[in-house]
Formats: sequence, structure tokens, C-alpha cells
Amino acid sequence: MMISLSPLDYAIALPFIFLAGFIDAIAGGGGLISLPAYWSIGLPPHVALGTNKFSSCFGTLFSTLNYFRAKMIDIPVALASAALALVGSWLGASTALRVSPKLLNYLLVILIPIITVVSLSSRKMGLKNNAHLLKLGYRLTLGSIAGLVIGFYDGFFGPGTGTFLILIYASLMHYDFIKANGNTKVVNLASNVAALITFAVSGSIFFPIAIPGAICGITGNIIGSKLVILKGNKLIKEVFILALLLLLARIVYNLFFS
Repeated sequence: MMISLSPLDYAIALPFIFLAGFIDAIAGGGGLISLPAYWSIGLPPHVALGTNKFSSCFGTLFSTLNYFRAKMIDIPVALASAALALVGSWLGASTALRVSPKLLNYLLVILIPIITVVSLSSRKMGLKNNAHLLKLGYRLTLGSIAGLVIGFYDGFFGPGTGTFLILIYASLMHYDFIKANGNTKVVNLASNVAALITFAVSGSIFFPIAIPGAICGITGNIIGSKLVILKGNKLIKEVFILALLLLLARIVYNLFFS
């Protein structure tokens, strides 16, 4: 793989990868920052995707462990969502080969502002955990459906997967943002590992930047997840809105400038 990076390339990319891990640990959407960082230093698209998956996978692993130790994951529901997300991701990727994801861009340009307004106006959403009031079977069913739908979205399009999953857990299943985020990390980890294996087999990871990128991502994820454990739901909601706005900016760029 004939890729040459200068010290300036590392100085540009690595701080953004750290920031991506930090934001991703709090509210998802880190890939909206880290992937453009890899593109900006000249990595080919498929190599940037594989390298980004390498660094984000390890970062997500550490934030997941932090949430697990803090008992902020509903393990049965998270695992059910993760299993169906893998199926959904495969279905989404298969569909993307036949249907242009640009159709989804137009839909999301309409939906994201609506979601943002609803999230800002719904002051109680995600601030208190009432999921225990729902029967386990009901939570497992909803979690599986959520995993399948968001997994499909991830395979078909991708950006903001974690952010949308947090929204579903908080709004439809009545988890607080902390528990919703913890559950989401399990799903993200499962899909990241599956994708990482695919990229590794195809030789699409550039390890000279992937390894320091992983270290920066891990650091950002550890700090972000520990901050969530200390600060709670209010912090997640604020960063969650930021992640939605980043996603909207990315989609508008895709539609009009790419």
C-alpha cells in the first residue's frame, strides 16, 4: 500500500480522531469527525473506511467496558439489538448495491431538523430511566426491531447510526440517555467488529495511522464515557443535539457539494 504521510498529516488527523472518540462515547456520531479526518490526509476512500473502523472499534470497546463496569447497560436488550443489527447491516449493504443511498439523504434532510426540534422541546426525554416499567419481553422485542432497523440503516448509509439508536432507546423504550448510550455501545461494538474483520481481510487498513489513531480514539472514548458517568444525562442531551447538527451538515454537504 503506497501511502506516505508527513508529520503534519499526523498532527492534523490525530486531534480530530481524539475528538471523535470523545463525542462518540457521549452521544454517538464520532465517525462524522474521524472519517473526514482520514480523508483529509489523502487516504483512499476504502482505506479511510477500514482505518477509521480500526480506530473506532478499539475506542468503542473501552467506552463499552466503562459503561458495563458502571452497570449502565441493559445487557439482554443490548445483546438482542446487537444480534439483529448484524442481520440488518447485511440487508442494508445488500440493498445499497441496488438502490442509491442518495434517496435517504433527501429524507434525512427533512427528518433531522424535526428530530432536533422534538428533542429540544421534549425536556423530559432521556432524563429519567423508566424502561424497567416495560416488561422484559417487550423491551427485547423493541430492542431487536431497533437493532434490525438501525443495522439496516448502518449497512445502507451509515452516518449517525449510534445517535439514531440512542434516540430510539430514549424515546420509544424510555431509557435515560446514559442507559440508552450504554446499550448503543454494545450494538456499535458488534457491528464494528464485523466490519473490521471484512476490512482487515481485504487489506484496507493503513496501520501507520490506524494504530496511533486507535490510541487517540481510546483516550477520547475513555474520557468521554467517564465524563458521562460523572455528569449524567444532561451532558449527553447537549452533545446529542450537536451530533444531530453534525449529521445534518454532513448530509447537506453530500447532497450539494459532493
